Amino acid sequence: MLAGPAIAQDEVATFAFEPLPYAYDALEPYIDARTMELHYNRHHRGYFTKLMTALEGTELGNTSLTELLGEISAWPTTVRNNAGGHYNHSLYWQVMSPPVGGFPTGPLEEAIDAKFGSLDGLRVEFKTAGLSHFGSGWAWLCVADDGSLFVTTTSNQDNPLMDVVEKRGTPLLGVDLWEHAYYLKFQNERGRYIDSFWNVVNWPAVAALYDAAQAQ
Repeated sequence: MLAGPAIAQDEVATFAFEPLPYAYDALEPYIDARTMELHYNRHHRGYFTKLMTALEGTELGNTSLTELLGEISAWPTTVRNNAGGHYNHSLYWQVMSPPVGGFPTGPLEEAIDAKFGSLDGLRVEFKTAGLSHFGSGWAWLCVADDGSLFVTTTSNQDNPLMDVVEKRGTPLLGVDLWEHAYYLKFQNERGRYIDSFWNVVNWPAVAALYDAAQAQ
């Protein structure tokens, strides 16, 4: 499975609400259609709408959403929450695809093996991080400035691009740990949801993000 062209972070999310790249039921049986419909149309759309309202009258110039996140400490909390929510969900949709199997290959596979020993090693560390995270937030696979990978979590709608988080990096893959992402299907079993997520990971998209991060 070959990765497509590298995807720069500025292309992950813009100041636009993009269509979902697949049907609501495309991730069945791993993520149910009703959750997808509510998650995209109500939760993500809500973050985007509130972000646009919060930015009304603001001179952004050529500032990208990614650049805004990198200096989020200078912005009001409502921008932090909703810009994070918009970016996080945009990435979440992009790193999933209809379940067709597949695994990471090429430089991404090498980086995963170097850091975690194997894809299974990554899954274990990722699930442990997700289960250990208290309350709402996100679990992330990121690349550091030195090219190494790491797993981290953030609270609420923060993400590793922000200058307010403890461990910064470039997100390659994110899993929504808010209950609205999984409660209809999995109730309080967050671990089952994380396990299911791996069946719909879009590895070419993750690899494209990794390639772009390496090229910076």
